[in-house]
Amino acid sequence: MTTSPPPPRSIAPAEGSARSPRRLADPEFHRLDSTSMRDRNRGMLLRRVWAAGETSRAELARETGLSRSAVSALVEPLLAVGLVREAGEGTSRGGRRPVVLAFQDDRFGILGVDLGATHVSVAATDLRGRVTAWRTTACAARERPAEALEAVRRLVAEVRAEANLGAADLLGVGVAVAAPVDPAHPGRFPPLFLPAWRETDLLRDLALPDDPPLLIDNDANLGALSESWWGAGRDGADLAFIKLGTGVGAGFVLDGHVHRGHGGAAGELGHLVIDPHGPRCVCGLQGCLTTLIGTEALLARARVLRAAAPSSLLPDGAISLDALIEAVEQGDPVARAVIAEAAEHLGQATAGLLNLLNPKTVVLGGRLATVGDALVLPLRTHIVQRSPWTAIANSRIVVSQLGDRDVALGAATQVLQAALVDPARFPVEWEV
Repeated sequence: MTTSPPPPRSIAPAEGSARSPRRLADPEFHRLDSTSMRDRNRGMLLRRVWAAGETSRAELARETGLSRSAVSALVEPLLAVGLVREAGEGTSRGGRRPVVLAFQDDRFGILGVDLGATHVSVAATDLRGRVTAWRTTACAARERPAEALEAVRRLVAEVRAEANLGAADLLGVGVAVAAPVDPAHPGRFPPLFLPAWRETDLLRDLALPDDPPLLIDNDANLGALSESWWGAGRDGADLAFIKLGTGVGAGFVLDGHVHRGHGGAAGELGHLVIDPHGPRCVCGLQGCLTTLIGTEALLARARVLRAAAPSSLLPDGAISLDALIEAVEQGDPVARAVIAEAAEHLGQATAGLLNLLNPKTVVLGGRLATVGDALVLPLRTHIVQRSPWTAIANSRIVVSQLGDRDVALGAATQVLQAALVDPARFPVEWEV
């Protein structure tokens, strides 16, 4: 897994610096007192040290337009709480050699929880996205919320023990869920998608030891965030992440930010109607993409085709997703036909996505995406047939290289992102 930092994301000059124009028409500018300005500038310096990995006070002063004395005053509390350390002397540009400031990636740990429809996974990471502990288990989370919450608590305890994360070492917990998340009520999920969770409030009912800060978002959104920070989207360009699993979801990073839409329902690609005469979907519509290429639909289609092809490598009777993927990799024509049909349906939806948003990169994630070119090549063909060249000329379609940890890593990344934006989230005592 790559550990290089993403490019700085539109970090503005410090408030009151020589490079920051006075925004006299902006009422927020007038409400900034000296404490607010100090906190904002401290956060800005922290983000710059994090993005650089290593830098110096002089370099920070050059980048921000702040005086060296102001930079030194802002850096001191970062040193005091251990988020930054002095790491020897750097190269001189003339005059004294500068003292190197290094971000402390291991100062805190973060937990990322992937609460899927049929599994629970938990990752511990440092402040650079490196996974330091990992657990996963099969779980009928969609139908059994109590069992799923117990699995989360158990895996969190195991991961914290392995990563040695006590209460003072844990920055927070991010949770990815397989449902839209309403920002106004992030712990509750639409009964239309998760009817068994109707009475459950994740913020109220998860009840983790030490009551760490909890951030919740949709799994595809967090897959997109993960890819934009650590994976295929590290160039900072617009990105779409399509998660292929029990359902189908999409997450978008546009102009460096996750696009959630009004009410958090952006990216429900799986409920785009592909065949209006197709099977009834759980959402109440007919022929949604999920009813055609969701895991259950794919396996049902595989059973039908397998029954007519006795020589297929697929097992006779029950077929698992792992068995389907293995047969694809072995070149089984029946298994490859199932994937080719899925590519056609997905191509119709993805072509619409490219026409509307025109992202530079589309990343395919989820277990099904591991079949690679067997899916990607026919998918590209169908997209070309359904999109004007202007929408796809500079776009690319790739399979995630982050593997099965992508969503959990994204869940942890949202905690890191929130703390870098607002350093008050770090569990430290800042000077008054």
